[in-house]
Amino acid sequence: MTTAERRSFDRLLTPGGRLLIVAADQRNGMKAAMSDEPGTVSFDELKQAKYDIAEYLATAAPAVLFDPEVALPGMVDDAALSPSTALVVGMDASGFDTVDGVRYTKYVDGVTARIVRDLGGDVAKMLFYMRADRQGLDSLVAQQIRDLVAECEREGLLLIVEILVYRLEGETEEEYARIFPDLVVDAAAITAACGAKVLKLQYPGSADACARVSAAVPGVPWAVLSAGVDHETFVGQVAEAVAGGARGAMAGRSIWKDSMSVEAGIRRELLVTRARPRVGELQAVLDRT
Repeated sequence: MTTAERRSFDRLLTPGGRLLIVAADQRNGMKAAMSDEPGTVSFDELKQAKYDIAEYLATAAPAVLFDPEVALPGMVDDAALSPSTALVVGMDASGFDTVDGVRYTKYVDGVTARIVRDLGGDVAKMLFYMRADRQGLDSLVAQQIRDLVAECEREGLLLIVEILVYRLEGETEEEYARIFPDLVVDAAAITAACGAKVLKLQYPGSADACARVSAAVPGVPWAVLSAGVDHETFVGQVAEAVAGGARGAMAGRSIWKDSMSVEAGIRRELLVTRARPRVGELQAVLDRT
């Protein structure tokens, strides 16, 4: 990392030196947590939920991840987010395009590394879909990663690259489950080879698989994502991941999803009494592992 990138990276760390980021950049996913009929959740309702996460939850962690479509720049301009909490800005839009059976991520229109800075971001995050059994270092997604890494380097902006592997159309759940650990390990290796300096990855299924990920990306810190599992399950995954060499965790729905489908006053109470303690539990697991 450059000096500027290292300085930004340090803002993401717990006192024990572990990555811990509350993810709240979801749009459709957060609407689904708020209502059984996500289409009825208005823009303003979604925005207020994100503001509540900023005020009542985000300060429990070193950093929080928000999106530039709903939360930003208003959250910073309105002083809803404490300046002591590092801001990670998600550059990816909801959904994906499918070409020849593989998925490609979509950028939020107009959001570049420079815009992340303009929004008040300390760090950028971009999601890429990858199937390493079909896409290698010469693939389009690998070039997209290299291009964004270079763009962020020119801006002096640290980039977290999130990789999601997925089941192909026609692939059975059993077939996918069998190769899932290899897909995560191989995708991580490709992404690191493209120059990514921090990774956000799915839990690859076991402590041994986590160790394989770490061996595949020597010197590159990686955080495990929650993928919407319940909090207790994620705590166990985080402990195994860190024991296997992961640097930390980025968690969203596992922390706040069951605090959202209530009226605003109760939501704020639950963010304080239910969600904040979960962040503390994750930090305790991270810092003692």
